[in-house]
Amino acid sequence: QVQLVESGGGLVQPGGSLRLSCAASRLTFSTYAMSWYRQAPGKERELVAVITSTGGSTNYADSVKGRFTISRDNAKNTVYLQMNSLKPEDTAMYYCNARRNSKNDYWGRGTQVTVSS
Repeated sequence: QVQLVESGGGLVQPGGSLRLSCAASRLTFSTYAMSWYRQAPGKERELVAVITSTGGSTNYADSVKGRFTISRDNAKNTVYLQMNSLKPEDTAMYYCNARRNSKNDYWGRGTQVTVSS
């Protein structure tokens, strides 16, 4: 079955950086749009960033524009989220999503990001 495995989370001080990775397997990666979502305790899951299947287009939540960058390497079946200038409000579980259509929509188990001094 399809697997999405996130990594790269951790504890970082405000203003710091982290790079999340999501390795995909058992799917034709280059045909899927890839997204990062996050969910903080007591809050709904929210879309952080999305990248098209070819990597030609990206979109970001207003709260992370100018600080986060999503990218992908189709040769490595991996999507990345570079997070700079991190703020305490970025603290959340970050999830990777692969979607081609309503029937081909997959989630990873998440990686925790904590921004605290």
